[in-house]
Amino acid sequence: MRTLLITGPGGSGRTTTAAATALTAAREGARTLLLGTDRTDTLGPVLGTGATPRLTVKRVDPDTDFRTDLAALQDRAASALDLLGASRLEPEETSPLPGAEELAVLRALRDATLSEDTYDLVVVDLPPTPRALSLLALPEELRRYLRRLLPPERQAARALRPVLGRLAGVPMPAEWLYGTAARLDLQLAAVEAVLADRDTVVRLVAEPGPAGADAVRTAALGLALRGLRTDALIATRVLPESEAAGWLAGPVAQQRKTLEEWRESYDVHPVAHLGRDPRGTDDLAALAVPGVTTRPATVDWPVTGSPHSRLHSSGGTPTADDGVLVWHIPLPGARRDELDLIRRGDEIVVTAGPFRRIVPLPSALRRCTVAGAALREDELRIRFRPDPALWPRTH
Repeated sequence: MRTLLITGPGGSGRTTTAAATALTAAREGARTLLLGTDRTDTLGPVLGTGATPRLTVKRVDPDTDFRTDLAALQDRAASALDLLGASRLEPEETSPLPGAEELAVLRALRDATLSEDTYDLVVVDLPPTPRALSLLALPEELRRYLRRLLPPERQAARALRPVLGRLAGVPMPAEWLYGTAARLDLQLAAVEAVLADRDTVVRLVAEPGPAGADAVRTAALGLALRGLRTDALIATRVLPESEAAGWLAGPVAQQRKTLEEWRESYDVHPVAHLGRDPRGTDDLAALAVPGVTTRPATVDWPVTGSPHSRLHSSGGTPTADDGVLVWHIPLPGARRDELDLIRRGDEIVVTAGPFRRIVPLPSALRRCTVAGAALREDELRIRFRPDPALWPRTH
C-alpha cells in the first residue's frame, strides 16, 4: 500500500488536487482511501454527489477522538481523582484542547494504514504547508519528550518505586503514568513507521509565481530536514499560452518562468486553469492530475533513528590519529545564512530557515568532535574528527 500526503500553501488548490488525485487513482483501478483533515467538510463540495467505485472518503473527527481519550484518561486515573475529590468531566461538557486536532490526524493516518479494509493507496489532504510540516514533525518530537521525561529504562525498577519514594522522601511516578506513556509511545512509533516507509511520499501543490516559488522552496527545505520524500509538484491554475497577449501576458510569462525553474528540481505536473472553481467529478477529471508516480525522489536520512546520510571517510578507515568522517545531509533550497548547527552531547541540533530538528548522532559520530561544516550543492556537510580518547585505536 502507498501513502500520498498532499500539502501546499493555503488557497493553492490543495484539497482539489487531493480529490482529483484520489479520483484518478480509483478510476485507474486502485482501491483508494481519501482522508480529509479539515474540521469542515471541504472534500464534499469538491467531489460533489454520487459515488465512485473503489474510492472511499473519510474525514478526521477530532471532537470524538478527544472525548474518547479524555474518558479513557479519567478511567485510568480514577483512584487519584477520587482521592483528590475531583468530579469527572462528562463528554457533552468538553471541547478539544489545542493540539487535539493534530493528534487526531496522526491517529487517522495510522489507522488508515492498519485498517482491516485493504487499500492500494491512501491520499491524505493535509493542512496548509506550515501546519502540515509541524504536524509531520510531531511524532518524533513527542517521542523525544517522552523519553526525556519518562525514560523507558526506569520501568525496569517499577517494583522498587515505593521503596525509592520512601528513601527519597518524594512521590514516585505512578504505574498508570508509565503505562500511559508506553501506550502513547507505541502509537507515535506506528505513525513514524508510516512516515518512514518507502511507499510514503509527499506531493506539493502550488500556483506558479513568486509567492508559490517561495512557498515551495520553504516546504522542500522543511521536508528534507525531516527526511520526507517528494514524488511530484502539482502546478495549479496554469494559464494557457494562447493567452500570452494583452493584459494576461505578464501573468503567463511569470508562470512560464516559474515552471521552467521548478522543472530543474521537480517532477512538475501543470494543471490548467478551468476558468472556475472545480466542482464534481467531471471537473476533477478535466484537471488531469496524475494518480501516483512510480519513482519518488529519495533522501538519504530516515525519519526515525540515527541518520546515516552518506557517511564517508576522507582518508580510508578513520582512526584516532587520522581520517575525517563527513556526514552529508541533503537540504535542497537551504541558504547559508539560514543554517545553524549545534552539537549537544550525543545529539545534533540542525536549524534550517524556520525549521529545526534534534537528531541523535550515529554511534560512530558520538566518539568524534565536530571539525567544521559547510553548505555545498544543496547538502549540509558536517565534518567529524575522531576523538583519540574515545575512538578505538588500530594496531
